[in-house]
Amino acid sequence: MPTKTATKTKKTTKKRAKPKKNLVIVESPSKAKTIEKYLGRSYKVVASIGHIRDLPKSRMAVDFENDYEPEYISIRGKGDIIKSLRKDAKNAKAVYLASDPDREGEAIAWHVSNILKLEPDEIHRVTFNEITKDAVKDAFKEPRGIDMDLVDAQQARRVLDRIVGYSISPILWKKVKKGLSAGRVQSIALKLIIDRENEIKAFEPEEYWTIDSKFKKGRAKFDASFYSVNGKKQDLGNNEAVQKILGQLDRKGDFEITKVVKKERKRNPQPPFTTSTMQQDANRKLSFRTRKTMMAAQQLYEGINIGKGGSVGLITYMRTDSTRISTGAKHDASTFIHEKYGEEYAATKPVKGKLAEGAQDAHEAIRPTSVFRTPADMKEFLTNDQYKLYNLIWSRFVASQMTAQITDTMTVTISQSNVDFRANGSKVKFPGFTVIYNNGNEKDNILPDLTEGDMVDLVQTDPSQHFTQPPARYSEANLIKALEENGVGRPSTYAPTLDTIQRRYYVKLESKRFEPTELGEIVNKIIIEQFPDIVDVKFTAKVEGELDEVELGKEKWVKVIDQFYQPFSKEVSEAEEAVEKIEIKDELAGLDCDVCGAPMVVKMGKYGKFFACSRFPNCRNTKAIVKDTGIICPTCHEGTIVERKSKKNRTFFGCSRYPDCDFVSWDRPIGRDCPKDGYYLVEKKVKGGKQVLCPNGDYEEAVQK
Repeated sequence: MPTKTATKTKKTTKKRAKPKKNLVIVESPSKAKTIEKYLGRSYKVVASIGHIRDLPKSRMAVDFENDYEPEYISIRGKGDIIKSLRKDAKNAKAVYLASDPDREGEAIAWHVSNILKLEPDEIHRVTFNEITKDAVKDAFKEPRGIDMDLVDAQQARRVLDRIVGYSISPILWKKVKKGLSAGRVQSIALKLIIDRENEIKAFEPEEYWTIDSKFKKGRAKFDASFYSVNGKKQDLGNNEAVQKILGQLDRKGDFEITKVVKKERKRNPQPPFTTSTMQQDANRKLSFRTRKTMMAAQQLYEGINIGKGGSVGLITYMRTDSTRISTGAKHDASTFIHEKYGEEYAATKPVKGKLAEGAQDAHEAIRPTSVFRTPADMKEFLTNDQYKLYNLIWSRFVASQMTAQITDTMTVTISQSNVDFRANGSKVKFPGFTVIYNNGNEKDNILPDLTEGDMVDLVQTDPSQHFTQPPARYSEANLIKALEENGVGRPSTYAPTLDTIQRRYYVKLESKRFEPTELGEIVNKIIIEQFPDIVDVKFTAKVEGELDEVELGKEKWVKVIDQFYQPFSKEVSEAEEAVEKIEIKDELAGLDCDVCGAPMVVKMGKYGKFFACSRFPNCRNTKAIVKDTGIICPTCHEGTIVERKSKKNRTFFGCSRYPDCDFVSWDRPIGRDCPKDGYYLVEKKVKGGKQVLCPNGDYEEAVQK
């Protein structure tokens, strides 16, 4: 009997299609990671890693015959990212563009939408001023389209900078040397530095004297200085004038307190940080270079993992020229100040910053996203640089919401024979905002209890000769302040501008101050003579104002470019004919090549001057130029101490006989031995000046100024 074979029938079940996710595109992976946590599983957040389209580097790429239309290309190396974005967008339920809330962020969103070929109704642009859960979720409730006024303003700036750079730079290559560049903002920054250097060179010091004195009432002594004669303030121009004043005095006689003025002085806090003021304060107080400040601020804005709370943006958007603060942030700050310091420290009407001319007020000031996340609580989650900057931002914001410092001041006039001395005293009555944000240099100077008619004794007089000082060279902080005050550039331009003029070796930083180089002076001279508008502060500020008008929709970007280009193109044509080729001649170094014996020459390189063999390229021997101090080496007593540069451009001192003698010091030896142990002494830079120290002990002495 045949057996039956059972046949199994397979049940086929359809796989349920995965629900499509919303795609969110931001600039950076760290920002993507923070935002994805807030939005949940129905969203996929990816990063474009900055710009994905730009003008090509190899050519001008501006169509002058077709309304200055820029010719964008995909940035080299971004092919895989673009491919991935297109794939994600194709499978997405909707595409949200969440780049930064400024002109550049809007332009990035526009470029991404073009690459993905999104239709206008498919574009969901979202912006937020801080990367916190509430701010991000609220932004996604109200998406909008691309703001083409913002895009046009950014596009106009990019085209303007391209026209200037790609028109002037080839002239500099042809007439001076290859690798040079010129730009609108960098040319003005360079001119400011060189103008200041010329002021310093032209400065003629003037002599003046002071008479610092010490008086006594009972056992209490206090300081005063010569002020006036017969009630009229008098300057002391020389020693003769000093001796004449001293000759009028009876030093052993009584001096009378003729006037006592007591006042109450209020010092208000400063408003919260803008980009510029943050860069300036970080440079002054933390010794941060501008690029370092912006890097740390970017990290704090995009998100920091704070343990159980996960990743969160600790500060609001860091590119802003506004000092405005949201109502919620003000309320939180007031609550914190009441709880931590008391009612008397909380301002009922916090200080309002004055909006700089041309500022857009598009975003809030830079502040912590939550005042309750104190620097002390956040310290364990931050790097050292992040902590220092966060502490500065947090403290400045909280201080801005606090009451003024109140100081009692006392001005006393001490007289004899119609000669007046003046003493100033002060005592903090109420610290106000300074309990949290202080410069650290305010000290009480308490005078004894003095009243009009009191008699006091002169203890000593100390006449001192001085000379007026030239204006100081620009530090990074001062240069940024000068650019901002002149309306040149915008918050995002300062860091790359300062970086460029140093990379091109137009300027160098010496003791944290900018000095122009010979190359910088050559470039500046050409630009001043041939392109006066480029370095005209008022003209450049006017162009910045017109770009702002484009952003507000009040001006067309093509018109702004055309008004600039028509006269500029004539200047370019004239410059190509007028500028003579400048040869930076090689100077004889006064020594022979230790490889082939030919004379060495001084050449100008990317990082300054250096020694090179005159037989180049047949002999490629080069040497760094070192500055000989003439001080005998304290180790071998044969070589001399020379000034050298480390790989990070930091100055150090070593023996000229290196490597036979390995003496090295970060501080400059002065050629004297320590009177205590015979070890060599060095001159060390300290806050407020210099000191002579013994590296091997506790000996120190002040440096005579």
